[in-house]
Amino acid sequence: MSGTDEGRADARTGATPPPLRIVLADDERMVRTALRAILGAEPDMEVVGEAATGAEAVPLIRELRPDVVLMDVRMPEIDGIRATEQVLTGMAEPPRIIVVTTFENDAYVYDALRAGASGFLLKRAGVEDLVQAVRMVARSDSLLFPAAVRELAARYAGARAARESARALRARLSDREADVLRLMTKGLTNAEIADRLTVGPATVKTHVAGVLAKLGVRDRTQAVIAAYESGFVRPG
Repeated sequence: MSGTDEGRADARTGATPPPLRIVLADDERMVRTALRAILGAEPDMEVVGEAATGAEAVPLIRELRPDVVLMDVRMPEIDGIRATEQVLTGMAEPPRIIVVTTFENDAYVYDALRAGASGFLLKRAGVEDLVQAVRMVARSDSLLFPAAVRELAARYAGARAARESARALRARLSDREADVLRLMTKGLTNAEIADRLTVGPATVKTHVAGVLAKLGVRDRTQAVIAAYESGFVRPG
C-alpha cells in the first residue's frame, strides 16, 4: 500500500509520492460531504469515489482500487461488516479499511475489525484525528487507537470462537516474534519496538512481517485480535 507523510518527498528517491486514493462509504450524504471536504483539502489525499450503501461500495472499491476506504458500520442493503468481508476476499491487493462508527464500544465494531478492517474511527472525531488515522492506516506501521482496540478485544474476544489456542499460536512464532507480537498488542510502533528490544527498525519490520505471515493475517490489527482471542495475550 502506498503511504505518505503529509505529501513530503520520498527520502530515497526525492520524488513526491502520489496522493492516497480514498473511497467513502456512508449512507448519510452530509457525512460523506464533510469527509470529502476534510480529506480533499489535504495535499497527499484524494477522494476518488463515494457510495451510499455497502452494496454500492463493494463493486466501486473493486473498480477504483483505492488505498484507503472509510466504511460506515451500519448501512442499508449490506452493512459495513459484510462489505468489508466481500472487499477483502474479492481483491488480490485490497485497500486498508477504516470502519466509521458512532459508538466505540460496540460489538459491530469488533466484528468489523475481526472481518479484516484495519481500524475504526468515531464519527465525532476531530479533523486532525481523521487525517492522522488515514495516514497511519495507509502506512500500517502502528496500531490505530491501540487502547480502544485493546478494550474492544478485552470485551468481546472471549465471546468469539478462538481461531487457535495460545499454545498453537505461540508454537508458530520464534521467541523474538513472540516478543514483537506482545509489544504490537500494546500499540507500539516499529520504532518504539526497536527501542524496547534494542534492535534496528529494519529488524523489527522483518519480525512484524514474519508474525503476520505465520498467523495468516494481513495487518497488525488482525494480529492483535488473534493474540487476544487465542489467550496468548490476556486482558488487563
